[in-house]
Amino acid sequence: MSLVLTPDFQDLLFREARTANNFTDEPVSDEQMQTIYDLIKYGPTSMNQSPLRITLVRSTEARKRLVQHLAEGNKEKTSTAPLVAILSADNEFHEKLPELFPHFPQAKDIIFGNRAVRETHAALNATLQAAYFIIGVRAAGLAAGPMAGFDPVGVQKEFLDEDHTPLMVVNIGKPGKDAWHPRSPRLEYDEVVITV
Repeated sequence: MSLVLTPDFQDLLFREARTANNFTDEPVSDEQMQTIYDLIKYGPTSMNQSPLRITLVRSTEARKRLVQHLAEGNKEKTSTAPLVAILSADNEFHEKLPELFPHFPQAKDIIFGNRAVRETHAALNATLQAAYFIIGVRAAGLAAGPMAGFDPVGVQKEFLDEDHTPLMVVNIGKPGKDAWHPRSPRLEYDEVVITV
């Protein structure tokens, strides 16, 4: 069976795409980020919750503040990446539900009045949107370097607030020379899929 996407697009988004570890110095513009967001915002989330929030770290001063909270192996590549995004989950996403889920505006209070319930849903759905974000970066002809190696408490205090939970830090740009590690193996279909 063939896919609707051409093999070139399949390669761009998946087969040939990698986590970039270094980048050229070509800048990533606000217009590029707007285009990426305008594509990925259509990815589905439960009840259209859309809890992903994106903090773009552009200034040198902000970059220094971020780097101090990263694992040692992530510091240099983040210091030199053209753009860095902090992806977080908005635990108060329910405030937008009357607008985003208008056929059941009462969901804001009936289902999501409890903070613990919201945090669970925000983490799941924002992580789903983070995956869309990475694919969107690739679709724009850029490379993404998503990282979980950071101090989430430190990043939250430095850039966010108690209503936003940091999920990952993503370096963004055109890949530099030798930007990739060799492709790691993947599990085969029969190792992952069962039919019941």
